[in-house]
Amino acid sequence: MDEYEADSPSGHIQGMTLRLFNPKTQQWNLYWSNIANGTLDTPMIGGFKDGRGEFYDQEFYEGRSIYVRYVWSEITATSCRWEQAFSPDGGKTWEINWTMAFIRNK
Repeated sequence: MDEYEADSPSGHIQGMTLRLFNPKTQQWNLYWSNIANGTLDTPMIGGFKDGRGEFYDQEFYEGRSIYVRYVWSEITATSCRWEQAFSPDGGKTWEINWTMAFIRNK
């Protein structure tokens, strides 16, 4: 579980992610919740292979259905990269719209 708080161009974000591993499917379910809606969103589902994690779900954005993808990459003992991308065409193309670099504090 993690907590997240930041200011963005669209306003203040305060939320949390609950990560649950399903041993039967060998996949993770990532549930996001923020203070603005107070519920757990539909989970992003996926897993890790060869040092890369990919997670997907389908959401409504600006009145239309889109696919959403999270990618965890460049994973080391002390750092990693995360990106979010949207696809309006069923996953044929992806628009990366948010990236973060994580560094572990000593």
